[in-house]
Amino acid sequence: MFKTVLPGQTIGILGGGQLGRMMALSAREMGYRVTVLEPATDSPCGQVSDLEIVTAYDDENGIKELAEKSDVITYEFENVDVKSAKWLENNANLPQGSRLLEVTQHRLREKETLFAAGVKIAPFRPVHDGESLLDAVQYTGLPAVLKTCRGGYDGKGQVVIRSHKDFSIAEELLKYGNDFVLEAWVPFEKEISVIITRGVNGEVTTFPVAENIHVDNILHQTIVPARITSEVEMKAKRMARMIAAELDLVGTLAVEMFAAKDGTLYVNELAPRPHNSGHYTIEACAVSQFDQHIRAITGMPLGSTKLLKPAVMINVLGEHIESILNHLSELKEAKLHLYGKEEAKTKRKMGHITVLGETIDEAMAESSRILDKVFPKKPTEVQS
Repeated sequence: MFKTVLPGQTIGILGGGQLGRMMALSAREMGYRVTVLEPATDSPCGQVSDLEIVTAYDDENGIKELAEKSDVITYEFENVDVKSAKWLENNANLPQGSRLLEVTQHRLREKETLFAAGVKIAPFRPVHDGESLLDAVQYTGLPAVLKTCRGGYDGKGQVVIRSHKDFSIAEELLKYGNDFVLEAWVPFEKEISVIITRGVNGEVTTFPVAENIHVDNILHQTIVPARITSEVEMKAKRMARMIAAELDLVGTLAVEMFAAKDGTLYVNELAPRPHNSGHYTIEACAVSQFDQHIRAITGMPLGSTKLLKPAVMINVLGEHIESILNHLSELKEAKLHLYGKEEAKTKRKMGHITVLGETIDEAMAESSRILDKVFPKKPTEVQS
């Protein structure tokens, strides 16, 4: 029987990025103390935590210290060390367990798990070298997307093969390892995502379905509620619940999907933690995805996911920072979140802006005004 972790006790977070920061802020609002383990000093999460353990994710002594100083432990992204997670699962209190990490940090394993769960995904095949790539293409057809099984994000570690002319580019990627997956290209009308949370007591909630627009493979805007039919919305939430059940989920999971023109949904990727496309929940929902995650892992009752107002979230990248800081007055009632990262690199996620409206059209009109006035260049929408 899980014992509720009460306010005043300590939550340990593996990973010191912006997701950990927002988890920590939610935890502190609820009265918890926070310890973070992160290799870099002065991390976004470390800045708002009670204690920083500055060491590698696979450092045994650091992991033991995190266990000793925490009453419950979570992780803020999926590429932390699985061995460390397994040790914590067996020797400390890691309600999410290690299987969720093992599945989601390896794309082929994730695809196989989704297939086993009975949800629709794009046809796929493992790839190890040039010869297996040719065999895989025979199965998936072209266009297709070649992805590294580990470590890729925001479009890194992947190549779109549109014709046989692109094989040379794909072979360049293959030089960096032998662990890849080839996925058939899905012609989609919209990209959507569902944030689902399950508590240690089995209670499950889903947030409103989000519509996502990517630019250069990086999330640019999230629109909520998604401009989809009620039938597609129900189908998306049902698929998320199927996956949560298959994974025996505890905590928060983001399920990214492609919505085809005929309403068919394909699950694209999973993220075993709060997600960029769920940031709108901080202002737009009764509880945020971060509040809900903390509630789930501590054994507290889950909160209402009701949408209070339509919202548009805009990602802030490194190349936007200077212009935004010079035009703060143009944000008006929009909410600016900056993550405390020291260096504003191009394409690096530095923060986000949330715009609320009485209607989705009002929120979108205001977000368009902010993009025109504040951002140095309005991106062109492209498929990811």
